[in-house]
Amino acid sequence: MEVRLTSEQEAYLAQLAARTGRSKDEAVQEAVADWVERQTALAEFRATLDEAEASIARGEGIEIAPASLQALADDVKKRGRERATAKRLASR
Repeated sequence: MEVRLTSEQEAYLAQLAARTGRSKDEAVQEAVADWVERQTALAEFRATLDEAEASIARGEGIEIAPASLQALADDVKKRGRERATAKRLASR
């Protein structure tokens, strides 16, 4: 694949490569790998957001208010401890 960079991008890439001790090709490959990783994480986040919105639309959400916040926190802690215990027991 051939990619054409602007003269400004080419100059920045040359400076970056010189500063990091990498070749320009390595710097570009790392940048593309980082971009792919961010895009993958963003797609995963959007999928979980879509599922959360669908869950709310189905009436499965819970309303969070100051009075119920402590109960929610306690429930999250309890479930986390239960998972940790189950994982610890499974690894024996």
